[in-house]
Amino acid sequence: MLAIETEHLTKRYSGRTVVDDVALRVPMRCVYGFLGPNGAGKTTTMRLLLGLLRADAGTIRLVGRDLAHRRRDALAQVGAFVESASLYDHLTGYANLDTTRRLLNLPQGEIDRVLEIVGMRDAARARAGTYSLGMKQRLALARALLGAPKLLLLDEPTNGLDPDGIRAMRLLIRALPEQIGGTVFVSSHLLNEVEHIADHAGMMRDGRLVVQDEVRMLLGGSATVAMTINEAEAGAALLRARSMDAAALDDQTIRLRCQDGALIQQTAMANRILVEADFMVSAIVPHARTLEDVYHDTLTSATSDYRRPA
Repeated sequence: MLAIETEHLTKRYSGRTVVDDVALRVPMRCVYGFLGPNGAGKTTTMRLLLGLLRADAGTIRLVGRDLAHRRRDALAQVGAFVESASLYDHLTGYANLDTTRRLLNLPQGEIDRVLEIVGMRDAARARAGTYSLGMKQRLALARALLGAPKLLLLDEPTNGLDPDGIRAMRLLIRALPEQIGGTVFVSSHLLNEVEHIADHAGMMRDGRLVVQDEVRMLLGGSATVAMTINEAEAGAALLRARSMDAAALDDQTIRLRCQDGALIQQTAMANRILVEADFMVSAIVPHARTLEDVYHDTLTSATSDYRRPA
């Protein structure tokens, strides 16, 4: 059973398609990073998943429940906060949670349980208006955890946080699948943070899901090397003439892409070719592939595909 499964999910506004035939496959007990530039359709997709918008086409299953036919059962498995924490600043943290607890008809002990998870038991009696942004985000997460949902949908949970707040939220999210026995679906533009916390990732572009996979598989492609050289453009052209994947990043830096498992051999070959052609190579620095590399490579490829004539 998947935490989220969509088929042909589509949403249009005034004739413009903002979510286009999206097929999400989000496993249970993982952190799934949902990535894409502003306007890619991420927030609209999340609103569709939460039943806040009606899809024009396609189906949504949440923890095995069809959202269209078993809406109450499906959403009972979900906790979320989208775009902002939306707290009552004049109430204490505890009272904010108690308001939601009573609406959900949950036992009083639920509040202590979720406060323990997010590490806010000591601060719960202070007014929410006195909280830092990081504390407000954690309280919003605690509210989303009420009722023990098996699926959490979080929209930019580290947005606006300072480095300490980002690290605290990162550690909290990373531990949640084990604590709740379920899945955390995180929409974010902070690629480095997603790489630290996510097991799986999907990337959106112009309303389309252009790639999704395990993060380790996304990072397992070609490795790159930065070579510092006196004439990068000419050196890169020479390497390309020898069937190597090279590009000049600036006047003195060549980016060399190497096939998986052939980093040492291909780097040594490139260095020999350049030195024998009287180029001066002063530094060679391997670059581990990151989710940011995957993101830009994938979205650049997707853009090229969209613009290619039929």
